[in-house]
Amino acid sequence: MRGRRIPIALPNTGALSRRRHTLYIRSAIIIFILFAFLQFHVINYDSSDSGSSDNANYSTAAILQMVPPVFHKYLTGKPRNSTHGQNGTHYAGDGPRTANISDIMRMINRYNDLQTVLNEDIYGPLQNDSVIIVVQVHKRITYLRHLIVSLAQARGISRTLLVFSHDYYDDDINDLVQSIDFCKVIQIFYPFSIQTHPTEFPGADPGDCPRDIKKEQALLRKCNNALHPDLYGHYREAKFTQTKHHWWWKANRVFDQLEVTKYHTGMMVFLEEDHYVAEDFLYILELMFRKSQDLCPKCNILSLGTYLKTFNYYTYNKKVEVTPWISSKHNMGMAFNRTTWYEIVRCARHFCEYDDYNWDWSLQHVSQQCLKQKLHVMVVKGPRVFHIGECGVHHKKSNCESNQVISKVQQVLKVARGAQQLFPRSISLTQTSVIKKTKLRKGNGGWGDQRDHQLCFNMTLVGR
Repeated sequence: MRGRRIPIALPNTGALSRRRHTLYIRSAIIIFILFAFLQFHVINYDSSDSGSSDNANYSTAAILQMVPPVFHKYLTGKPRNSTHGQNGTHYAGDGPRTANISDIMRMINRYNDLQTVLNEDIYGPLQNDSVIIVVQVHKRITYLRHLIVSLAQARGISRTLLVFSHDYYDDDINDLVQSIDFCKVIQIFYPFSIQTHPTEFPGADPGDCPRDIKKEQALLRKCNNALHPDLYGHYREAKFTQTKHHWWWKANRVFDQLEVTKYHTGMMVFLEEDHYVAEDFLYILELMFRKSQDLCPKCNILSLGTYLKTFNYYTYNKKVEVTPWISSKHNMGMAFNRTTWYEIVRCARHFCEYDDYNWDWSLQHVSQQCLKQKLHVMVVKGPRVFHIGECGVHHKKSNCESNQVISKVQQVLKVARGAQQLFPRSISLTQTSVIKKTKLRKGNGGWGDQRDHQLCFNMTLVGR
């Protein structure tokens, strides 16, 4: 007869402990891999990050490889022997094309009078629900080429109208814009530019007061604007005042004066020549517009860009945030409609007389001091509009090479595309941090001259 087995505890050899230890290590490795994966999608395109750029290829050839061949034509100038512009301009020769001021003025007036919409025969008339994209252009053609390439790749671009607003007349830029064949295009020209008024207001009149002269000395000299320095005691500089004038003229022009747009009630997106858009920026804009009534009924501006150099598409590709509009954060890729514009334009004097040469700071002043309902913005957390301009009116770097930033933005979008982080099915509101009450800010000056005030206000009245 078998005896009953009595269980006897085995001695502790550490095997169980080792198994637990192994499990902890494996868990830690998995967590680390997940963390690394997430960090892979935290993208940094700051051009000042020299540590990672030493071995990177920022050559023109490398950038060209990232662009579909069909759009290479926008990145290279065409040879010129004899060219004809849309409004009858003609050039024959191999050297740079130049024109005197009277010729430029004649052509600007012709463009503005004709209001020719290119490619309308291909894409049909503008619909009320179409998006109008307004691009403010100076003369940085390299940036403009890349903006156009990015626009060409955007889904839905064929239904839009592209408005290029110029404050500098240049045949090469005109050739580039008029070569666009992926949507409707119209060019408008700011008629009070420094280029066309080099020695008289609103350019730099020889009789104007030097910037840093004291008011007492200015009064003794009897220079033109002696009575009106800015709030810091400085006198106007034409190169800084032009941008604000141009922005205000452009907005008035597209909302109230162009035949093709003056009855349009849909969204207008405002870009600049040194911006770059993601291929789903119109898709995201439409999602934001459709959801705005649910997520933020008081939002009157949608913003597609950010000035942050580091952002996480993995977490925020479909997240939006709601906040009061702040000029230094939400002025890139901003979109609004005629209802918002009419609220702004009623406050024209606040815009035109505010002593700040920046249009966005002036708009902030309008929001704080005049509007019944301040500007509120819905901003996409994963940006769809990028700033690629390294140099311009406000930024003068020793190296103004554009390739580095452009290449990094291309890589950002390549990673996002490969990870299927573009074209989300929906958007959702992320938790908004507590917003401190925005303090009234003192203007940056540069806008004390009453001639600037009057010109700005006169542009508001034209066509009304």
